[in-house]
Amino acid sequence: MRFSAATTAGRFLPQRWALRMRPLLGRIDTILFTADARGEAGRMSLIAFSIRIISALIAFVSQVLMARWIGSFEYGISVLVWVTMVIVGNLACLGFHTSVIRFIPEYRERGMLAELRGIVLASRLFVLVASTLIAGLGALGVWLASDWIENYYVIPFILGVICLPMIALGDLLQGLARANSWALLALSPTYLVRPVLILVFMALMLGLHYVPDAKTAIFASIAATYVTTLGQLMAVTSRMDKKVPPGPMTVHFGQWILVSLPIFLVEGFFFLLTNADVLMVGASLPPNEVAVYFATVKTLALVHFVYFAVKAGVAQRYAQFTHGEPDRLA
Repeated sequence: MRFSAATTAGRFLPQRWALRMRPLLGRIDTILFTADARGEAGRMSLIAFSIRIISALIAFVSQVLMARWIGSFEYGISVLVWVTMVIVGNLACLGFHTSVIRFIPEYRERGMLAELRGIVLASRLFVLVASTLIAGLGALGVWLASDWIENYYVIPFILGVICLPMIALGDLLQGLARANSWALLALSPTYLVRPVLILVFMALMLGLHYVPDAKTAIFASIAATYVTTLGQLMAVTSRMDKKVPPGPMTVHFGQWILVSLPIFLVEGFFFLLTNADVLMVGASLPPNEVAVYFATVKTLALVHFVYFAVKAGVAQRYAQFTHGEPDRLA
């Protein structure tokens, strides 16, 4: 017997409410059980939206716990470092984390398996190397500019760059999973697993009598990021190996970088617009006020969850239909 949201509501809700909600619940049933591409895109959008809602709840709990554990001043330091690493890690992909969503459906639709194998491997290697170089340059830059940076930021920022390559690789793996419509594998590591692991590692470190400060919080973030990204790497690699048979590879790196760089500019500016305010506040206000501002911004960020969910569900479909069945774009 198949679950139905509309039927369940009719059983457990007052009749008046059930009748008013039936059109919406009927659409949810259609999304959940329709087997065509539109249904799959709808399910992915619904999963993405649900994950972001749960992630927001985790973030609220995390903010309260971290502020109580290490205080608002130290929490403000860790927040600024973490937001900086997330921004730079995303930019370090140089657009590849989004361009793979365009190329993978195209190559799969056209049967270009050599190119498909090539971009899956080359994108991971490129992002890992580029982000590692950027991390090294970032650590060097912080050290050279230490005389102009507040003392309490220097060591946390140098520690923070350790997790930058894994943040970048995680963003790329998210793109690879989205290109294959693996919604849970794409989004749950970044938005569910990693924030929970940060709390778990932080609690363990405090239980082992580590000093409750920003450096301890960053160590917890580093551990959580590495565990999450390496686990996601193994999961994505395993599923890709099952989906793409072994064989020769073809690399069109010039073409891929030409497509990725404009995407990098567009999405990079958008990502900066949605995150750079925390950096500006951190540059002009003390850490305890950064912590308060960050908590407020996280609350307001709920408004773009719908856009995020729709993009997660349909982006790869446009690439697939463009190169396979253009008439279905309508």
